Amino acid sequence: MFDRLKAGVDVIRKRAGVAVRNDAAQAEVDRSAQQLTLYYRPTCPFCIKVFIALRRLDVPVQRRNIGADDAARRELVAEGGRQMVPCLRIEEGEQPRWLYESDDIIAYLESRFGTGRC
Repeated sequence: MFDRLKAGVDVIRKRAGVAVRNDAAQAEVDRSAQQLTLYYRPTCPFCIKVFIALRRLDVPVQRRNIGADDAARRELVAEGGRQMVPCLRIEEGEQPRWLYESDDIIAYLESRFGTGRC
C-alpha cells in the first residue's frame, strides 16, 4: 500500500515540476546540501526566485535571514564582502565560495542538483 501511495505522490511531484529521486539519491542531495547556506531577506523577489528553485529541485539548504539575524548580516559582509542577497555560501575546499546573483545561484543549483544528475 505504501509503495502505491509513494508512486502516486511521485507522479504529482513530477507534474508540479518538483525533483523526484529515489531515497538513496535524495539522501546524497541532503548530504551535499549541508555544504550550502543561503543568505536572504524574506521580501526580496530575487531571494524568492531562488527559494522556488530550491523547492523545485528539493534541495534543503541552510538559510540565514540577514534582516532578522544581525550576526548573519555581519558574517555575510565580513566573509562574503558585500551585503547583497541572495548569496549562496558554498563550502568547498579551504575557503568558502560566495555566489551572488539569483540567476547564477540557480544555474549552480541546476548543474549540481538538477534531476538529470539523479
